[in-house]
Amino acid sequence: MTYATFHDLDGQSVYITGGGSGIGASLTEGFLKAGAKVAFVQRSDASAFCDEMEAAHGNRPHFMQADITDIDRLRATMDEAAERHGAITVLVNNAANDVRHETAEYSVEDWDWNHAINLRPHFFTAQAVAPGMKAAGGGAIVNFSSASYGMGNAGYPAYVAAKAGILGLTRTHAREFGGDGIRVNALVPGWVLTQKQLDMWATDEDLAAHLEKQCLKEHLVPQDIVDAVLFLASKASRMMTAQALVVDGGVVYTG
Repeated sequence: MTYATFHDLDGQSVYITGGGSGIGASLTEGFLKAGAKVAFVQRSDASAFCDEMEAAHGNRPHFMQADITDIDRLRATMDEAAERHGAITVLVNNAANDVRHETAEYSVEDWDWNHAINLRPHFFTAQAVAPGMKAAGGGAIVNFSSASYGMGNAGYPAYVAAKAGILGLTRTHAREFGGDGIRVNALVPGWVLTQKQLDMWATDEDLAAHLEKQCLKEHLVPQDIVDAVLFLASKASRMMTAQALVVDGGVVYTG
């Protein structure tokens, strides 16, 4: 179910990292429904997903296979997206890897690999789109952080550190790019029950314990995140920048 539509997203050139699975696939579909021209990268093959989206909405996303740790390849896909759909005016840095790990077992190489996925791409994708957004008169960047940072969760310290760093990066880029009409905000999701979460970590005990922490006693689903991202991408939030929008049912408090 979609609760709001944002008509100004019709025809916008949107680029999403990790847009072919999990929350990213829901984001791609949400922008397609809004009439946007969507390009996305995914490490695994997403051709079947694109077929499904075209059949359902008559609007086919442009899929480019890429590993986001390869910055040269990432830049090339952004150039390709701009050539196909026009200058990218909405950038969604969604892709992440929340692999579980402990401090004692982590090497320098592990740390660098983790941040090469969870933080570094956010910087270089913004670097790549800023000139085109400036020329277009503005744009919107949405960086995915995580409520795991606000909760101080254990079990994946490098990931939590990266998600905290995203908030700092969001604020400094909002300041740097604001004069060009580019808005930069962070989306901070709580525990969204994607299929991956259900398959790997969502035990009945953990689900019940987490729900107890929420003010709203209902688990988050991907559409809850899609609606928030569409809002941040649209002119409905035109004077909102350098902010962190938390969508977690009331676990992490801001202000």
